[in-house]
Amino acid sequence: MRPPVTHHHPGRDASRRPFRLLIVEDEKRLALSLAKGLTAEGYAVDVVHDGSEGLYRASEGSYDLVILDIMLPGMNGYRVCAALRAAGHEVPILMLTAKDGEYDEAEGLDTGADDYLTKPFSYVVLVARVKALLRRGGQGAGASPVHVHGDLKVDTAARRVFLGEAEVTLTTKEFAVLEQLVTRAGEVVSKAGILEHVWDFAYEGDPNIVEVYISTLRRKLRPGLIRTVRGAGYRLEKER
Repeated sequence: MRPPVTHHHPGRDASRRPFRLLIVEDEKRLALSLAKGLTAEGYAVDVVHDGSEGLYRASEGSYDLVILDIMLPGMNGYRVCAALRAAGHEVPILMLTAKDGEYDEAEGLDTGADDYLTKPFSYVVLVARVKALLRRGGQGAGASPVHVHGDLKVDTAARRVFLGEAEVTLTTKEFAVLEQLVTRAGEVVSKAGILEHVWDFAYEGDPNIVEVYISTLRRKLRPGLIRTVRGAGYRLEKER
């Protein structure tokens, strides 16, 4: 028998369906504090304290965002995230961890997480990250999901990338950076613009992380596909 999930729902007089969030966090005091605060923001929040239960709840597909701790009993956050992505679930995932370091962040993002926040963190920053991920998930309604640029094809709905006939595997963040470039192909996209849309305005890390992802995209795609416009940003262009 599965343990009950803790529900925190806003009042019934809400004018529209609130966003549904799932918090998977074994520190019960922190989890309940976050749930209380996010409920006050107008979200419908469920809380579980075990990785296996978190995977089960998230797999139901009814959540708009998952806040996922890494160090969990039953199944750690990396495995939960990887299992959700392997099953085709595209729900935005914000990872929380007491760990710190580039290796841990890279591992979390490579498993398919959309953002990463290290404890202790500011509640204001957490809310900003949540809003940014929810906003990002609702962008592009009505627009064509497939962008063709020369022999590059980016399907933003299926989150698949093809170069010629070959499919290129990208991490969630790599795809998000490429998406910013391909939707504005031929235009210069600033580093600040990429940071705001992919990491959001509250990102407190090294802004040069954009250069790291651009370098990775060049390696996985083609060196000449993304041009650096000195002092301005990056431009996706066809090779001659």
